[in-house]
Amino acid sequence: MKIPSDYAQGHEKARAINPQMADNYVAHTIIGDPDADALVAELAHLGPQQSSHLINAAMNMKDVAALIDAPPILMDFFEKAARPPDWVDFEKFNSGIRMFHRNSRLVLGAFVGGVLVEGFSTNISKSFNITGRLRDQGVRRLKQNNRHMIDIFMPHGLAIDGDGWRLSVRVRLVHAQVRRMLQDSDDWDTEAWGTPLSSAHMGYSITAFSARLLQHMKSLGASFNDEERESFLAVWRYTGHLMGIPETILFQAEDDALELYRIGRMCEPPPGWDSIIMANGLINSAPLVIGITEPDKRRQLTRYVYSVSRAMIGNDLANDLRYPKSPTFGVLQWFRMQSRYYRFIEKYLSRFSQVNNFTNFTGLLEASAFDEAGISYTLPDHHYAEESTKY
Repeated sequence: MKIPSDYAQGHEKARAINPQMADNYVAHTIIGDPDADALVAELAHLGPQQSSHLINAAMNMKDVAALIDAPPILMDFFEKAARPPDWVDFEKFNSGIRMFHRNSRLVLGAFVGGVLVEGFSTNISKSFNITGRLRDQGVRRLKQNNRHMIDIFMPHGLAIDGDGWRLSVRVRLVHAQVRRMLQDSDDWDTEAWGTPLSSAHMGYSITAFSARLLQHMKSLGASFNDEERESFLAVWRYTGHLMGIPETILFQAEDDALELYRIGRMCEPPPGWDSIIMANGLINSAPLVIGITEPDKRRQLTRYVYSVSRAMIGNDLANDLRYPKSPTFGVLQWFRMQSRYYRFIEKYLSRFSQVNNFTNFTGLLEASAFDEAGISYTLPDHHYAEESTKY
């Protein structure tokens, strides 16, 4: 097995604990998404406008006349994407959807301060840092993340005519396009890093968005039972399938997801400058997502997010990511107490509700990118975000 050099040391350590999963993870660092990669390579010959038009037509089954002359690979891709695997049970999604909305104030706190930061501590940060999307269009990027998560947790959102389904497939195609452009650039070191936005990183990310997210939500005071927990994971598992994660590295159950998360993290190299830049950029973008631009208020909320995030991810990783120093004792306990207090206020005394760092941070989910013109299926046309068409 060819191992990218950045993974050699971590892979050896991970093999001592779970050799099969360690081997499988590293094997997927050189695998992208063959179906989506082949599609965007074919569409590249048609130009951005024609590609966008064809993807929109296939996604929504509009302008059927245009699809008659479309490359056969396009229709093959969408016909395959429209067929749910045998293991999907749409009825099973309902309790997870209800749980998501009941805990919606805590979801984005756990997402931004926990799993996204932990995700950026891996080599996936290199793809994001090179493209510069979070720096150039950081607010829009985070709002698009929010909208995707909201839409997959809407009733029927993952049905073929649902926005959650469309946005998941859109993410898959954007990843394939960015992968193609990075591989063709001088900025990417394949020998050291493997494939950009590899299936290993996608498989790792979906475990973070699901099983690891549940752990962070619990630490912030979220409540859910076993049925809701399994349902929440089922939503994310099907979302991962729609995003092009191969079955060979797509988790099956919570224990499997957490083990993949643990072994994958061991295989990854220690956080470098790409991770430091991305993690700190993410936290500093949080106030802007909800429209806080006044310097003092922005600094106050940023310090608050750093404090909660450090308590969630632990001092070791926070120090590796060059977080500002702050105490963690009692932080999560205080956060949970605030959560219980504001649930009571909203239910019984809503007129006394006040805006503060807690309500701003936990209100991040309400800030999502909704485009009146509808979902855009324009693909990036340059691997530097500042030189690409807006997407």
